Amino acid sequence: MISKRLEDAINAQINAEMWSAYLYLSMSAYCHDKGYAGMANWFAIQFKEEQDHAQIFYNYLISRGGRVLLKAIDAVETEWASPLAAFEATYAHEQHVTSLINNLMHIAVEEKDFAAQSRLQWFIDEQVEEEENAVEIINKLKMLDGNGYGLYMLDQELAARVYATPSPLAAKA
Repeated sequence: MISKRLEDAINAQINAEMWSAYLYLSMSAYCHDKGYAGMANWFAIQFKEEQDHAQIFYNYLISRGGRVLLKAIDAVETEWASPLAAFEATYAHEQHVTSLINNLMHIAVEEKDFAAQSRLQWFIDEQVEEEENAVEIINKLKMLDGNGYGLYMLDQELAARVYATPSPLAAKA
């Protein structure tokens, strides 16, 4: 059985993950509009990943006897000054998500919920990867400094990204 405090926090995280998905879908639409189909692909895959993260939390809460309570998703941004600005917003957002996950772990530790700590460790590791990926793309965009050919090549590189089901969901399939 999961504590009410942790149940509430996980419900809030489900909402945050769905908001993240919505944000990345908006970023994908922005990139499509600006002609960056590869970057749009990268963000579309982020959209799917965030939906899966919400599903992992959803499944976990149910498996522990908690009740999932879905709430409204707030509006997201729809415009960025450039692809670089979109990826900088991505990095800032992922840092925020990391703080949310860390807070969940803090609650799980205080509640002495070892099962939750085990599940949350996957998310902690995932956030390291999420932040690293965003920084890598930001660094490449900064090196390009608006060079059209370089932007084209980076867009082609990001078009090659493929979706992979997160391991906590793959195990359930």
